[in-house]
Amino acid sequence: MSYVPRLKGEYKERITSALQNEFSYKNVMEIPKLQKIVLSRGVGGAVADKKLIDYALEEFTTITGQKAVATLSKKDVASFKLRKGMPIGVKVTLRGDRMYEFLDRFVTVALPRVRDFQGIKANGFDGRGNYNLGITEQIIFPEINIDKVNKISGMDITFVTSAETDKEAKSLLTELGLPFKKN
Repeated sequence: MSYVPRLKGEYKERITSALQNEFSYKNVMEIPKLQKIVLSRGVGGAVADKKLIDYALEEFTTITGQKAVATLSKKDVASFKLRKGMPIGVKVTLRGDRMYEFLDRFVTVALPRVRDFQGIKANGFDGRGNYNLGITEQIIFPEINIDKVNKISGMDITFVTSAETDKEAKSLLTELGLPFKKN
């Protein structure tokens, strides 16, 4: 039998029935799923120093286990000395087993390493069932060697779900293990 990530198996066995009971879906296909996780970072200093993009690409590849891509500027901005097509950021889109593996490591290993952590804010939903979260330091991930970090910087993480409402998405993400703050 092939390997199944822990959270994926838990989603199929426990979470689907819990969501079915909570929202009383008529069809199994209505139950929300986590479709993808997107990690991104803007590297503003990349206009002056091209090596910063390479460092960010290397960090994201190390954290996710998947090759990161550079995002390019869409237009010229003279005041920032920015030309169209210059690399100004980094992103990775995780799907499938890698997505579940990353989420498992993020919830069980990385988030507890955040200083003075009381939970993540519940106001990052966009109205369509997606959740955005900002991390201030990349060193919370155990894959990053703190001695090799040239600059501490954060990242944005977007959880894209198939949920119709924010309430359904919050229930799904809570069941998957994201520790939301209690109001």
